Amino acid sequence: MNTDIQSNTQTYPILELKDLYVNYGGIQALKDINLIVNNGEVVTLIGANGAGKTTTLRAISKIVSPKSGEIIYSGRKITHRQPHEIVQLGIAHCPEGRRILTRQTVFDNLILGAYIRDDTAQIKADIQRQFELFPRLAQRRQQLAGTLSGGEQQMLAIARALMSKPKLLLLDEPSLGLAPAIVREIFTIIENLRSTGVTILLVEQNANLALQIADRGYVLEAGYITLTGIASDLITDERVKKAYLG
Repeated sequence: MNTDIQSNTQTYPILELKDLYVNYGGIQALKDINLIVNNGEVVTLIGANGAGKTTTLRAISKIVSPKSGEIIYSGRKITHRQPHEIVQLGIAHCPEGRRILTRQTVFDNLILGAYIRDDTAQIKADIQRQFELFPRLAQRRQQLAGTLSGGEQQMLAIARALMSKPKLLLLDEPSLGLAPAIVREIFTIIENLRSTGVTILLVEQNANLALQIADRGYVLEAGYITLTGIASDLITDERVKKAYLG
């Protein structure tokens, strides 16, 4: 029996971080992080630049390796898994800066998002679902991704992540560099994703918007979690208002 795999039941959170520490060289980026995401939730991480929000997502998806602590997904310890195994288990990471393949078409980017899958007919059906969720992408399916607007590129980045059929989506700074009208559109899409059964861990510079759509939130400061609670409580918390809601 593999002792690294625990039995999986509905009683487990979809994600749990226990006493997580991450170093970049000699710098301690995350310190004693304890975090839970329950199935079906939108949970947001807020904090200043450099607080450790992106590092938290990178540790979960194994872009960086923790120094110590545990990462548990649906009751299974995944701390020492490889990045491709994380995707196969049902975790997709939509990174800051989009990272789309600019010299490939919209359609090809979506196909590449399904690289872990071999169910060809279902992949085609899921591409159509992405075009229904993101009508602008449907209109530009044969357009090179690098010629899309910033908002369209963000939509493509999210759609590409969804092509792996994740149960948990790690979404990093989806509003970065976008006009307010496009940001509202992106956040409406994020809210709609909840109804499709995708759980979301959201890192977002716009704390006000993030807390409006989230169930719960965690505040990160200098690599530590300093505050956590129901999103509707955090948005009215004087400490949060003063530091992040300006």
